[in-house]
Amino acid sequence: MKRYLCIHGHFYQPPRENPWLEEVELQDSAHPYHDWNERISAECYLPNTAARIADHENRILDIVNNYTKISFNFGPTLLSWMERAQPEVYRKILEADQISLRERGATGMLSPRSIII
Repeated sequence: MKRYLCIHGHFYQPPRENPWLEEVELQDSAHPYHDWNERISAECYLPNTAARIADHENRILDIVNNYTKISFNFGPTLLSWMERAQPEVYRKILEADQISLRERGATGMLSPRSIII
């Protein structure tokens, strides 16, 4: 009997911009990063675009974009911030979505409707 596992990543960050400045202010608790969006991007979203597959001796066998292998969705606040502030990560997520569509006929969850910002 074949068994399947579906991993779904729900990625969301609340709005962090100061509404008067329309910018994210310095958040000391996110040190050494400017703010929590930057910190979480560096520690989570970016590493998932280039995850290392290692053998038992910790030698890297492959580097994969995890977003091509999972179901996922990004909240519009986070995705619009990422497009402006982390364009390389944003691009790799969009590429992964297109790879999922080609390989499995299903999108990771970035349909044209959900990426309109």
